[in-house]
Amino acid sequence: MGCGELPDASLYGDSGSNTLVNTARVTGGLRLPALARLGLGNIVPIEGVHPAARPAANFGRMAQRSKGKDSTTGHWEIAGLIVEKAFPTFPSGFPGGLMDRFLSATGCRGFLGNRTASGTAIMRELGDEHLKTGFPIVYTSADSVFQIAAHEEVIPLARLYDICAKTRTEVCTGEFGVGRVIARPFNGASGRFARTTNRRDFSLPPRGKTLLDVLLEAGVRTVSIGKVDDLFDGRGLGDMHHSKTNEEGIAEIMRAASGEGQGLFFANLGDFDTLYGHRNDPRGFAGALERFDAALPGILATIDEGDLLIITADHGNDPVSPSTDHSREYVPLLCYAPGGASGVHLGTRETFADVGKTVAEYFGVPNTLAGTSFLPAVRAA
Repeated sequence: MGCGELPDASLYGDSGSNTLVNTARVTGGLRLPALARLGLGNIVPIEGVHPAARPAANFGRMAQRSKGKDSTTGHWEIAGLIVEKAFPTFPSGFPGGLMDRFLSATGCRGFLGNRTASGTAIMRELGDEHLKTGFPIVYTSADSVFQIAAHEEVIPLARLYDICAKTRTEVCTGEFGVGRVIARPFNGASGRFARTTNRRDFSLPPRGKTLLDVLLEAGVRTVSIGKVDDLFDGRGLGDMHHSKTNEEGIAEIMRAASGEGQGLFFANLGDFDTLYGHRNDPRGFAGALERFDAALPGILATIDEGDLLIITADHGNDPVSPSTDHSREYVPLLCYAPGGASGVHLGTRETFADVGKTVAEYFGVPNTLAGTSFLPAVRAA
């Protein structure tokens, strides 16, 4: 969820993108009282979300320093690793030689598609042919992804995941090393195809040390929720909970945060992106934000004095723009620190990596991560 185009947004075709503000504008205003109390409306003017006179959290926005606007890139940067060289993209589809390797490595007899497309559109367009041939549907987007869609009754999940794993390790390597190979299963009959919640992302392993590595090596518990484990290829994680929906993820956050012991709980709630941003559905996006806001008081109730809760995003995905892809934007930053400071304007951070640097300092772990910690500002009472 972005909050305004970055200075280089035009290079990515994202001029005018502002996920949060545009969603509020076209839906007649957002109703987010819990986020408003934290200070969301103090970051940028948002229709329906008024600035708080005394924000309960500290607030700001963050720019992305890495090249690209992919989920992998965004998460790595949040964890203190800057991606200096963008992952390759294939706006004209994947070259023939690569697709020959795909067939050879996976044992597939053929494929459909192989072009840039909206996932739901190409599923409707080629779904019937997929049912007849059994060939997987291959497509990409403006992001660095090799996506493979298949009906669960035609290519069972275990087989689809195996195809994706082999594509990750044997096909999309070297100069063709896309950020993610994504399994996109669907079900239903002709004319009523629908994606299932069994998506899986097969990411490249991080190109250097991340926050997760340095914490785990220092004996700090690291727990992932959502698709975070996929985006780091499982590296640096002690416990992984692969929730499939926002509701599952929120329940897992509350369960984990209410438990015993300390550690980092790193959660991704993917429905904003997958179900609404990529489908240009601002009303659905607004509804998902309002459901998260309704659950937020329960999450806040698990946060004790001395804890930190950081709410941010890994990229934009403006549902109002013509594109169905991610958007190159600033992302909002809220840091709730009971017992510490509140209402501090953290400004415009130069990189998402400031989050990772802050968390490493919070746990007292020496590191060489990118970024600048804002912990001193939020710890001052």
